[in-house]
Amino acid sequence: MSKYGAEKINIDGINFDSKIEGKYYEKCKEDKAKGLILNFELQPKYIIQPKYTNAEGKNIRAIILKADFLIYEINGTETVIDIKGMATAEALMKRKMFGYTHPKEKLLWIVRYGGQWIGYDENKKGVAKRKKERVAK
Repeated sequence: MSKYGAEKINIDGINFDSKIEGKYYEKCKEDKAKGLILNFELQPKYIIQPKYTNAEGKNIRAIILKADFLIYEINGTETVIDIKGMATAEALMKRKMFGYTHPKEKLLWIVRYGGQWIGYDENKKGVAKRKKERVAK
């Protein structure tokens, strides 16, 4: 189990960091079989800051965003998918860096809510709204 409570799972001989990632993998397989997407990749990597040598001559490693999925859409576009339970400060920073270094790439954070896949930011707004409604009662 991870530090965030995610339970690892193996599907088709592939290890996933969480059950929810495994569910999304199964959704991708179904979508491909139905012709809803062209294809998908697991854990695509994007350099969001290249390696460099600092003023002291020390080599600094590149900063990499390793997403969960890359979806090749029917219309020819690509969508980078990251499954999120919560957004850490590091994840928020990497999302900003990704947007700067890969401005033409679409990065979508998603969560599973009510049996549906929805955007992380959309879910966050819904959580705040539901909390506000509970407090008002």
